[in-house]
Amino acid sequence: MNRIIHAALVLGAVLFASMRDAGSASAADSAVTTTGDQTGSGASVWNQWRGPDRDGRIPGSSWPDKLDGRLQLQWSKDHSPSYSGPVLLDDLVFTTETIDRKYEQVTAYRLSDGQMVWNRRWEGHMAVPFFAAKNGDWIRSTPACVPGHLVILGMRDVLVSLDPQTGQENWRNDLPASEGTPLQPFGAVCSPLIDGDVVYVQSGGGLIKVDLATGRVLWTVLGGSSDMMSSGAFSSPVMAVIAGKKQLVVQTRLELCGVDPDDGTVLWKTPVEAFRGMNILTPLVIGDRIFTAAHSGRSHLFQIANDDPDGWTVNEVWSQKTQGYMSSPVVIDGNVYLHLKNQRFTCLDLQDGSIRWTSRPIGDYCSLVHNDRQILSLANDGVLRLIEPTSDEFRVVDTAQVATDAWAHLAVRDDLVVVRDLNSLRLYRWTDSANR
Repeated sequence: MNRIIHAALVLGAVLFASMRDAGSASAADSAVTTTGDQTGSGASVWNQWRGPDRDGRIPGSSWPDKLDGRLQLQWSKDHSPSYSGPVLLDDLVFTTETIDRKYEQVTAYRLSDGQMVWNRRWEGHMAVPFFAAKNGDWIRSTPACVPGHLVILGMRDVLVSLDPQTGQENWRNDLPASEGTPLQPFGAVCSPLIDGDVVYVQSGGGLIKVDLATGRVLWTVLGGSSDMMSSGAFSSPVMAVIAGKKQLVVQTRLELCGVDPDDGTVLWKTPVEAFRGMNILTPLVIGDRIFTAAHSGRSHLFQIANDDPDGWTVNEVWSQKTQGYMSSPVVIDGNVYLHLKNQRFTCLDLQDGSIRWTSRPIGDYCSLVHNDRQILSLANDGVLRLIEPTSDEFRVVDTAQVATDAWAHLAVRDDLVVVRDLNSLRLYRWTDSANR
């Protein structure tokens, strides 16, 4: 960010601000009530970081051709700070917060009328280094939800599973206590990934696989050091089939890696240089290729293959000067749309990395969602943009002011747009999704 006035603040503020994207816990639990069954599938689900496939894409969704007059606020609820994106399942939306620098809390609301269904809290605050404190010290990991389990990673690497219907705790694993791993210097950032009956998350001890039923750690790989510049993770993993093999694509502070989800074998890896290990973006998988962009580094497209007699290979298709920051990109029709370190938005040709256009500055952060025909972009100043994805120019169709301080990822499902402002949760609804 550009709010730095001397060298010490460069390191601190940049490190900490990167974790906006996204405790030694005790039983200080609040009362809970109940709600109905939790199901959902396909494009109608927004139950984890960046949506159904963790790539910002919700295929089949139909949005109006403008925001003005079409996007109306249904309800708003005040909250303590959070950088976690909201997640939805059936008629419930879940949001996190850090209260009084002591508690982490999760609250469930009914989508239809904003009625609180339950909330649950535990001790979980973590103080950050003094030079980063001005940027906040609250929860930032986006939960993941499936029927029976809402999984939250707190600032102190405490992984908690709650029943999404009732808020009752299924299990809790204080990873530093149970695994002997270090706290992450600026708190936990990675958003959990649920796949079948297991959970994957990047913790202070590395990438871990956890049994969803019990919370027990099954394996750990890609562990780093306790050094502030390499320990922990700012990115979140994705699951993909690459070169015919299902695998986790994981970006550590220093490398991009492919990991066998069954036994944790590291299939391949390649260095990705970034300022102070600031690899923040969620990797974008496009077939057998992977795009990423590093803070104060470069943009890269890698080709992953498994046809060499010696095993997996990683070849750089191209790299170029474009510097990412902490906003994960989307790909549409052979173009990558990416928000940059210099606050601008750009379009890159996927084939050769050439820059098709670059916009004027629009803010420090943007979360991106698309339906293959349109992009919704929420900037940190609370401006929502409806963008037509073209390779010719930055074409903003319409804008709407939906928040004031929005660093949490936008959530979109059917005719709902859910915004987590720093101090509130707001639900908007399209009033005319048929107008194309």
